[in-house]
Amino acid sequence: MAKSKNKRARQGLKSSYPYYLANSPVAANTDLPVLDKYSGQRATRVAFADATAVRKAIVAGYQAREATAAFPPDARRDVLEHCVRRFTERFDELALALCIEAGKPIRDARGEVTRLIDTFRIAAGEATRIGGELIEMQISPRTRGYRGMVKRVPVGLCSFITPFNFPLNLVAHKVAPAIAAGCPFVLKPSEKTPIGALIIGEVLAETDLPKGAFSVLACSNDDAAQLVEDERIALLSFTGGLVGWDLKARAGRKRVTLELGGNAACIVDEDPGVSLDHVVERLVFGAYYQSGQSCISVQRIYAHAAVYEKLRKKLKAAVSQLHMGDPRDESTFIGPMIDENAAKRVDAWVAAARKGGAKRLAGGDRVGNMVPATLLENVPHDGDLYRKEAFAPVALMEPFDDFEQALDLVNDSDFGLQAGVFTGRLEHAMRAWDRLEVGGVIVGDVPSFRVDNMPYGGVKHSGVGREGVRSAIEDMTEPRLLVIRDPAR
Repeated sequence: MAKSKNKRARQGLKSSYPYYLANSPVAANTDLPVLDKYSGQRATRVAFADATAVRKAIVAGYQAREATAAFPPDARRDVLEHCVRRFTERFDELALALCIEAGKPIRDARGEVTRLIDTFRIAAGEATRIGGELIEMQISPRTRGYRGMVKRVPVGLCSFITPFNFPLNLVAHKVAPAIAAGCPFVLKPSEKTPIGALIIGEVLAETDLPKGAFSVLACSNDDAAQLVEDERIALLSFTGGLVGWDLKARAGRKRVTLELGGNAACIVDEDPGVSLDHVVERLVFGAYYQSGQSCISVQRIYAHAAVYEKLRKKLKAAVSQLHMGDPRDESTFIGPMIDENAAKRVDAWVAAARKGGAKRLAGGDRVGNMVPATLLENVPHDGDLYRKEAFAPVALMEPFDDFEQALDLVNDSDFGLQAGVFTGRLEHAMRAWDRLEVGGVIVGDVPSFRVDNMPYGGVKHSGVGREGVRSAIEDMTEPRLLVIRDPAR
């Protein structure tokens, strides 16, 4: 079976994909075309769910709450381990799907499939480790003879909405913890990149999850409003743009987790603790991998004046050599942006910054949705390119004289997801951890670093709550107290 799947992956995608409603495939009458982001041609079609299908998915998931919660932890583990095996068997197919539907360079696509597998493997381990707590109740004569204990129970039906840029791993960070926790869910992937999520649905349909435990629906944002507003849903987890705050306002009493992007900064100290060549290598990765379409892509680089000129020269040379082209080509580092409108937006921001006095050190002209790797310096601090999330292969750099000044520059942002600090001084590393207004401080590397079991999320406009398998399981469960009185005492 695996051999035939991989043969198909080399040849191309299937001609069409169903959506999954209450664990079962549905080939709807209305089809959504999915474009090859490099060629612009239609690559395949997926079944497009309507408002009725979304409502049926919510009803099925709500009715499946008790059965899903009662599904034993070892059985949940077995489902997740099945997914690990099947994703491994279908590795090439999944990577190709990413390459086509997201325009992700093939090397980056393989990396994301690896992370998909890692995330499900982590969740499989956690499924049988969801513990509780014993509470000492005998704190005074009044409470003698009482015993207390807490277990964690699933919150119920969850709704998940995911963006286009990581169509596998951002889905995995919602779906895998939900299975481990015993929560049914309805998933809406991005209309631009639904294939990976539907393949995950196909694999889940092979398992013994209770009927109604999952639905994966490509649908319009209007029809997906039910996933935000329906009171039967206990938790909404949204990854995407700043519209997430509006969704939170409409969500009512349900729990809400938001990951809404960033404007990530990286500090290169006077003593970076490693060679500048290594710093350049990591900055190039952080700023330009995934063609810059990552929430923790390096956007702002602050380098100490003592190393700025050397770093500038080395970084300019490295960025200028990055190959842009067909994401299927092994040598491609910069692939297409998700669509031409996104490319036009960042192109306009770069033009406005240059008009305001910024200097372009590397880059070139946009061609359709292809934006060359771009590096600028002296970008005005009041412009869109500095203040907002570029979400493109663009980075800015400027010097600083004092480490405290660098920390202030990093904090001068409406966003606060992660920050990177290259420093050889322990006191500076600890000072950054104390002062930086972000969800995570990465010392000795770029903010783009993430391991799938670590708490991940931001502050300020970057969102609320944390992902990472264990953190997500905590959000998807709640404590339930049991008190027992010993009448003999």
